[in-house]
Amino acid sequence: MSLTLHLVTGEFAVCRLPATDPVPAWAGSTVFSSVTRTADELSILCPAAQVPAGLKAERAWRLLKFQGPFEFGAVGILNSVTGPLAQAGISLLAVATFDTDYLLVPAARVDDAVRTLQAAGHTMRRG
Repeated sequence: MSLTLHLVTGEFAVCRLPATDPVPAWAGSTVFSSVTRTADELSILCPAAQVPAGLKAERAWRLLKFQGPFEFGAVGILNSVTGPLAQAGISLLAVATFDTDYLLVPAARVDDAVRTLQAAGHTMRRG
């Protein structure tokens, strides 16, 4: 399965807040943001530049957007990308939306991730 992925400009962060905190205004973005609340935490993924200093966050992630949309019954889409990255020892975070999937990879390994995915037959676009 060959896919097209877009390397989104900029660095992103993954933040952890207490589960009962309200969603902060800085969490929104027209580029990409994801807010997930569980009984244990409020997790926010957004551009790193928006995250206030002193917050518990993992910064320096790059975002890969799968060119979708994909049908909900489609099988193997995420695996066709995560498998090669796992074999290359590249960690990732995956997020799904209604239309498509996103992966965050460490900024320090983004060039390795791009080469790995191209070698696996995927098309990579920047911007």
